[in-house]
Amino acid sequence: MKLVILAGGMGQRLSRRTVDVPKPMIQIGSQPIIWHIMKYYAHFGINEFIICLGYKGDVIRNYFANYKLLNSDCTIDYSKNELKFHHNFSEQNWKVTLVDTGTNSLKGSRIKQIEKYLDDDINLLTYSDGLSDININELINYHKKMNKIVTISSVNPPSRFGEITEKNGLVQSFNEKSTSMDRLINGGFMVFDKKLLNYLTTDEQCDFERDILKTLATNNQIASYKHLGNWMCMDNEADAIELNNLYQSGKAFWKKW
Repeated sequence: MKLVILAGGMGQRLSRRTVDVPKPMIQIGSQPIIWHIMKYYAHFGINEFIICLGYKGDVIRNYFANYKLLNSDCTIDYSKNELKFHHNFSEQNWKVTLVDTGTNSLKGSRIKQIEKYLDDDINLLTYSDGLSDININELINYHKKMNKIVTISSVNPPSRFGEITEKNGLVQSFNEKSTSMDRLINGGFMVFDKKLLNYLTTDEQCDFERDILKTLATNNQIASYKHLGNWMCMDNEADAIELNNLYQSGKAFWKKW
């Protein structure tokens, strides 16, 4: 079972940060957010990754191509033309496939383009900007139980605005963030059968969310795994700051390593 990561978007709401690097490479602490996502899945035994590249994909490609050099103490002996690493790291069992799926391709096209790298009937799919404490093993088991083509993780997004409660024209309380479970969105962290690929094309305009998922929902082929725990995405500058604050303060809910 492999994890497919959609990492080709431009991240326009983070334009100040994405001038030089793509959105998946924006750092939380000392590592890019895509690394945090991969580390989380690796905690559940998922060590094979397919990354769909697009905008500034060369930055992601160079990061993983030089990962050992960037994350290890080493000695370079120029007289012997040798490079010696001084310790191993937990990611050494990772297998990362990097695929250029085009700068302008929509997500459906990107998924279809990596079809030849999928060996198993069931695989995982996620975006490159979302973090959660969802139990991946339970998610996979739920997908198998429901026997649908796709399972999405339904999450309650944090409110962008504070809320008030009022009675008879008087404010009763202020709430910084909404805690209502009435609003649910697709938080990523998906599981899919290879049957999904029959609905996709490599055409750049093949839209995964607006077209394919709507079709599958009409045919009752999408299961919803409701996650009541933590979830957050790096959608804008404020999100990037908050995720870094959580990590630096030791409150990173996704950190399982």
